[in-house]
Amino acid sequence: MLLHPMDVLTQFPVRKTNGQKQAFRDAVQFYGEKLGYPVTVEKGRFGARNLLLGNPETAKYLVTAHYDTCANMLLPNLITPCNFLPFLLYQILLTLCMLVPAALVGIFAGVIAQQPQLGELAFLITLFAVLLLMMYGPANQHNANDNTSGVVTLLEIAKTLPKTQRDKVSFVLFDLEEAGLIGSSSYYSKHKRESRNQLVWNLDCVGEGDHIVFFPSKKVRKDGRKMQVLRKCITHLPTKEITIRLKGFSFYPSDQANFPYGVGIAALKKCKMGLYLDRIHTSKDTVLDETNVNILRAAIISAITCDGVQ
Repeated sequence: MLLHPMDVLTQFPVRKTNGQKQAFRDAVQFYGEKLGYPVTVEKGRFGARNLLLGNPETAKYLVTAHYDTCANMLLPNLITPCNFLPFLLYQILLTLCMLVPAALVGIFAGVIAQQPQLGELAFLITLFAVLLLMMYGPANQHNANDNTSGVVTLLEIAKTLPKTQRDKVSFVLFDLEEAGLIGSSSYYSKHKRESRNQLVWNLDCVGEGDHIVFFPSKKVRKDGRKMQVLRKCITHLPTKEITIRLKGFSFYPSDQANFPYGVGIAALKKCKMGLYLDRIHTSKDTVLDETNVNILRAAIISAITCDGVQ
């Protein structure tokens, strides 16, 4: 049972097996209904189960987050969403980390058997096995930022949003984001008509970092009324800030990509190479800063309660 959104961190820290996910969904369903929301579970592709609070057919806004837990990785999933060169170099490094072991296995098998075709088959099988481990391997036991932080923030917004404003908003917790945005893709397929014009706030890894950045899609950036809503979220505090990324390279890989008016939201650190996100998908993902949760809750509720989008 959930008494407070932050209880997710201690009561449901891992959400990867069917049983773990079901226990989490049951607790959130009970909590959402206690708050007064209609709660439904929708089936999606490949066994995805999305959890909906509110009525998406009448909402102007969606507040979303993925609730599934990633597999544990030896290397962190380093993301530099505003700097193309390190982003590209790190993707190349990850690719090499998959290809090199598979190639070594293939070479070894081919040499031992003296059959090049067997070596090629061993390479492909090993590569496929590595990919499966990355998506479906043993759960990362520490995922405070990715994405317990997004789940907690979504539930805080749902709890605090005034009842007079709740018909404007639907909250959606996506499944199988870590397997390739499957839950959000399934959701959009089922709700394409109403989702075509909804502003979607997607909370993913908002728990660690002093620079909270909104990544709006091209359609959002071109829509004056939706940008007016986003600008109401801009906040500059002594140690924290919310900014909107409007110029330059911008790529944040998450569920908002499946929506025309999607806005990705992440908390980032800063160094000489620019803004970055690290430590996720590893045992070091242990930080969930409640200050970030409170800042985003206040900012998004303030934006939702305005009448900027008609």
